[in-house]
Amino acid sequence: METNFAGMAYAYTTADIVLDPVLLIENAKMKMNTLGGRYIRTFELFNRSARVDLTQAYHSGDWEGLLDGTPASITRDGFSDTFVRVALILYGAPPLRDKEFGGYRSQIKRETIVGVGLAIRLPTGEYMEDKLINLGANRFAFRPQIGSTNSFGKWTMEATTQVAFYSANDDFASGKKLEQAPLSITHGNLIYDFKQGCWAALSAGFDYGGERTIDGVKKNDNKHDIAWALSFAYPINRNVGFKIVYIGSRTQESTGLDTETVSTALAVYW
Repeated sequence: METNFAGMAYAYTTADIVLDPVLLIENAKMKMNTLGGRYIRTFELFNRSARVDLTQAYHSGDWEGLLDGTPASITRDGFSDTFVRVALILYGAPPLRDKEFGGYRSQIKRETIVGVGLAIRLPTGEYMEDKLINLGANRFAFRPQIGSTNSFGKWTMEATTQVAFYSANDDFASGKKLEQAPLSITHGNLIYDFKQGCWAALSAGFDYGGERTIDGVKKNDNKHDIAWALSFAYPINRNVGFKIVYIGSRTQESTGLDTETVSTALAVYW
């Protein structure tokens, strides 16, 4: 049942940014071009279906705004942090090979799958300790996850919840120590299958928490964001597929980001 997936994606993101007033930055905006790659391998583990993901992106972004009332801008180009994820299905979706899986799917009218995962953000991205804006975070993040999928006919409902735990960044803003409380994240998808490999999805999610502490002083900057997405995927042939996605997000706090993203992706599996 071992299967390999590889894909490339391009994303364009714009953002309106509201920062802590102490930074004296107003009307901050961002435009970001991202080129990313992902590799996925599925396999059998403990007689269950499992997978491992590796994701890497390259960013080219521009930020502009008013710094103490004076127009200012910066540009950053470089690699983001690397993401690794492992996942294991605990219930449903037995590890079957192609022909066996096809026969199994043809007989199943309704199916529930429950799985767990762990996503890890590695501090591999571009980072300059004397700069406030960086493409890398210079710290680890660990996200244990649990999710379920319920399929009935052509419809599928997915729900996932996770909590992000962060290591400290001891080189934040010229030697300060940045710590961050856990951040809870929940999201869901409603998917409709038109035919094999062709589907559309409506997604929504929110996060809360993640208050930062700098040199022992709490910033009172909990994150509280809501996000939504529309996706459409279409198979080019038996082994190649195309996907386009729109994602929007809005902060519910006095500081944070409002973002709009459009991305396209091409994936190959074998």
